[in-house]
Amino acid sequence: MKFNYKLTRLCGTSYGPNPSNLLFDSKGTTIISPVYNRIQTVNLLTHTTRTLPLEARSNIRTIALSPDDRLLIVVDENNYALLVNYHRGVILHRFHFKKPAKVIKFSPNSLYFAISYGKNVQVWHSPTLRREFSPLILQKTLTGLHSEITSIEWSEDGSLILAASMDNSARMWSLEKIPNFIPVTFSGHKQPILGAYFSKATRSDGKCDSIYTVSEDGTLCHWKFVNDDDEEDNIDGGASSNNAIDFFTGKASASSFSNLLGSENSMALEITKGKWTLQKKHYLDQGSASVTATSFSASQNILTVSFSSGTFGLYELPDCSNIHSLSISSHSIRTATMNNTAEWLAFGVPEANQLLVWEWRSESYILKQQGHAYGMRCMAYSPDSVCIATGGEDGKVKLWNTTSGFSFVTLPSEHTAPVTALSFAKPTVLLSAGLDGVVKAYDLMRYRHFRTFTSPTPVQFVSLDIDISGEIVVAGSTDPFQIFVWNLQTGKILDILSGHKGPVVEVQFHPAQGMLASASWDGTVKIWDLFAEKATQGGESLEHTSEVVCLAWRPDGKAICTGMLSGLLQFWEIENMTLMGEIHGQRDISGGRKHNDRMTADNNSSSRYFTSVCYSADGACVLAGGNSKYICIYEVSQQILLKKFQISSNRSLDGILDELHSKDLGDGGPLGLVDASMNKFHLPGAKRMDDGSRKSKQEVLTHQVTFSSTGREFAAISTEGLHIYSLDEDMIFDPIGLTETISPSTALGQLKKKNYGTALRMSLHLNEAGFIRQILEETPFNSIPHVVRGVGQEQLERLLQFIAKAMADSPHLEFYVEWCLQIISSHGIFLQKHRVRFMRAFRALYRVMSLRFNELKGMCDQNKYTLQFVEEHGRLTTEEIIMDA
Repeated sequence: MKFNYKLTRLCGTSYGPNPSNLLFDSKGTTIISPVYNRIQTVNLLTHTTRTLPLEARSNIRTIALSPDDRLLIVVDENNYALLVNYHRGVILHRFHFKKPAKVIKFSPNSLYFAISYGKNVQVWHSPTLRREFSPLILQKTLTGLHSEITSIEWSEDGSLILAASMDNSARMWSLEKIPNFIPVTFSGHKQPILGAYFSKATRSDGKCDSIYTVSEDGTLCHWKFVNDDDEEDNIDGGASSNNAIDFFTGKASASSFSNLLGSENSMALEITKGKWTLQKKHYLDQGSASVTATSFSASQNILTVSFSSGTFGLYELPDCSNIHSLSISSHSIRTATMNNTAEWLAFGVPEANQLLVWEWRSESYILKQQGHAYGMRCMAYSPDSVCIATGGEDGKVKLWNTTSGFSFVTLPSEHTAPVTALSFAKPTVLLSAGLDGVVKAYDLMRYRHFRTFTSPTPVQFVSLDIDISGEIVVAGSTDPFQIFVWNLQTGKILDILSGHKGPVVEVQFHPAQGMLASASWDGTVKIWDLFAEKATQGGESLEHTSEVVCLAWRPDGKAICTGMLSGLLQFWEIENMTLMGEIHGQRDISGGRKHNDRMTADNNSSSRYFTSVCYSADGACVLAGGNSKYICIYEVSQQILLKKFQISSNRSLDGILDELHSKDLGDGGPLGLVDASMNKFHLPGAKRMDDGSRKSKQEVLTHQVTFSSTGREFAAISTEGLHIYSLDEDMIFDPIGLTETISPSTALGQLKKKNYGTALRMSLHLNEAGFIRQILEETPFNSIPHVVRGVGQEQLERLLQFIAKAMADSPHLEFYVEWCLQIISSHGIFLQKHRVRFMRAFRALYRVMSLRFNELKGMCDQNKYTLQFVEEHGRLTTEEIIMDA
């Protein structure tokens, strides 16, 4: 079994939870969204997501992408920046800004980028893609504003920089030093300015002559540039003297600057020939709602304005006519952006974890994703591993596609309390249990709720499972400590199992029989035979030295793994009810000191324990996660730790750092938990909008872990969402049984000699997916039975895995189905005898065949009448030919 799992995508949260900006790439088809301390890209054409393989030190505050899509700059809440190769997802450099950096903007030619530095603006040279000792070089620092920066924009030729500030003003500077140029300040707003933009070039000489500024109260100011002919004559007349002075003094001249920009008529030079005047004021009235975000498309002269009421409006400038408006959320929209054609509008709502992409011309959603409001709590893989169901603290149940990473449905009839357990009866039936004392069954074909299971007395359910036949549903409760049994078809309660003296936190059916295992906080695991007589229904009880918090059956049903509050994993043989072994995992998951801990992480391992455990498909390993930042994979027979995954390095979460720095500790406790508003000494209710809220950090936890049925991936629910780790992206060369006589050239030589069986066996030893696929597809259809008979039993699993992987995107369906049929015909007895060993390969084949069957079935259903017409036309043509003959 391979263990080089990698994080492929982060589901559950498409944006947020902290407000940061969204970006489109240069093509306008991919949106870049910060999620906690990670970067997620969403391709709107293929509807797929990608999580970049990098992490910032804490939650991301702002990002910027160069116009040529080469470089991505990521800045977190603590002003630590990452310089990233966007296409490869590789970190090139790390940098720390000493003051708050909240806004970044690249120049149009990608040579510079401007970043807010407290109340100033710094301009830096853009680094190259090569690794350098000091890739960031400061060009200049621009001053003149008196509060934090809210917006930075570049002119079309990159000669001017326009910045807006919270001091109700905006200011414009030139990139280079220009004679007679004075920075321009735009003041006239009564509220902080959220956006300042250069308009589209409308003059005959191709220069911009308008600037728009939007403030928080909805005021839009249109600033117009007016030429001063007299001043222009003076400047033209003094050009030669300036050049002569610059020759001797070495100062930058206007001509040298124009040569640097490649144009003698740059906008920065034109500004010195006139002045800016306020042309007109417009008021974007939305009642009591204030402006929260703005975005402007200079090519289309369209302004997007978002409001705190969850409404946005599109305005065509300079007339400021409202061409479109829509209410898309009940929460405040904190960021808005447009693609290069201004057809798609992207909005982020961090309070609701919403990411929305709206096409305003067709008035339809391109993308609409929303996570669980207060985090996830439980999940379940579908039997074919195509989707994952998640339950949240908000009482909702969502379905996520494991391939695209999108949530494609939120099931109706949600719970009125947090969802605590989920279980699939079959690929089209899902059950959910919640703290509201209700178990619900959903039909995933019609996405409707069709059955509700309740208890005679009000209880809170914390565990749920269904037997292998899909008919018996069981759920464990907190108080009373009972297990309730229902019939799925009728919805009637069949039995109530009593015997535990603590909350029943886990119930699981035997993989092949009717036995039920239940774990409880009373320190016992009970085995029930639900189909036995009532008097003999209660079976053996496995006694533990501490509270039992999780359990898992081995796939063959001969053993059980239990996890205790002391951090111990125990393995029990069910036939003799004996203890086979135990793993002390407390030290493996220890680490991470919380802000309120009085002890170091090394001395505080007593609070670390596993809350979820799962067997691999072959039963050789267990996956365990719990009250820690780590997920562990153990080998059962040797009882050793094979690999440990850290689910997050986000320092905005509590419990990430093993050692706390003394500088972050104040007289009243950790400084990170003290709200900045407390330093202003406001009495409760003395200031408007001061609700007395205080900061608190979320603790990093792993609520549940589980393997997919194919074994190629596993999923974990943590504080940040749903993490999916997969082997499918693995491109590592992994030779097996390789000798000097086996090489790619030798295998290709055998293929040319038409020794297809020998070539295939050599390629399986080389274990390269592309090479194996080439030999498989070059094997003639009629030679498949002879080639399959020559494949050794030790190579069958790898061959099945490669066929499943190739079938996923190959058009040769009949060809690969023939390979599967011949393998079953030639090696069926051996596969049946060792089915546990080949379970991962079987499930992978089942999954891909189900997907391709559904695709083909849908295509045939759509073209059913066309096929009938072709068939009928052929029949009529045949009859005409016969009649003519």
